[in-house]
Amino acid sequence: MKLINFFKSVGTEMKLVVWPNKHQTRIDTSTVVGMSIVFAIFFAIIDWAIQSGLTFI
Repeated sequence: MKLINFFKSVGTEMKLVVWPNKHQTRIDTSTVVGMSIVFAIFFAIIDWAIQSGLTFI
């Protein structure tokens, strides 16, 4: 009985969810990809600096 009530409440909550439209999904995806590239470049520069510093020592 508890399982049936759980799935009923899940169904009720899912009807209240506001799903993003196509435009918002594109914006969110491009933000994630862009920030991933920025962080990859940042960590590559930090890694290069650390390696150069250790080589110098």
